[in-house]
Amino acid sequence: MNWLLDPLQFDFMVRALLAAIIVGVVCSVLGAYVVLRGMAFFGDALAHTILPGVVIAFLVGWPLAIGALAFGILTALGIGWLTEHGTLKEDTAIGVIFAGLFALGVALLSASGNYTIDLAHFLFGNLLGVSIADLAVIAGLGAIVLVTVFLFYKEFLLITFDPVLATTLRLPTTFLRYLLLVLIAITIVAALQVVGIALMLAMFVTPAATASLLTRRLPAMMAVAALIGAFSGVVGVYASFYLNVASGAAVVLVASVIFLLTFLFAPGRGYVWQRG
Repeated sequence: MNWLLDPLQFDFMVRALLAAIIVGVVCSVLGAYVVLRGMAFFGDALAHTILPGVVIAFLVGWPLAIGALAFGILTALGIGWLTEHGTLKEDTAIGVIFAGLFALGVALLSASGNYTIDLAHFLFGNLLGVSIADLAVIAGLGAIVLVTVFLFYKEFLLITFDPVLATTLRLPTTFLRYLLLVLIAITIVAALQVVGIALMLAMFVTPAATASLLTRRLPAMMAVAALIGAFSGVVGVYASFYLNVASGAAVVLVASVIFLLTFLFAPGRGYVWQRG
């Protein structure tokens, strides 16, 4: 048991574990909607478009979460408005904004004089470097997302599975769609230091995709995905500590291994089961 308890003697490990669990749960719960609505590309693009906000906040000495949150929400609303009122398809609009804002972030960062180190920090996270203030931000943003998902569960359920019925019932579908986009942006900001920009998509998609192979109802899918996300976070932190590998990458690799095993051996739906 020493291997399990010894790392807990260090405060940074306790903070890292708490942050990984919170982000694993929040990303996985919201990731259920991302997977079911086919929004994976949007989530990946949004994770990259917050880079200019992060860099600007870094350069002026503000908390990174402020810049990331501002750019994340503005980008989410901008993509929603552009696809709703413009002539571009959603994936095209996302691709244009994604490429432009990410390039702007890289340009700003390269001009700051410490390009390689800082870019690696933003892209891949620094879970073992989470401070008490960072943990408070992660917990606060995570609570906002989970409470909002709980309050609007039925509405999100309808626009996900039966948007025609949602319109017939005169639900504010446009507002709900924008709200979901904003929640994704908030979640990305919360997860920024845990897995970084480059690996963000995996935390949204992988646990939820795994849960979709094991469940048939949305509440069960969310619960299983949250457990997988939290477990991946804990195991990834320990792997990072003992194997001296990047913490964000370790978390994502654990989630990916769980998905692969589930894809192969899920009862009734796994590849091996169906081929047997």
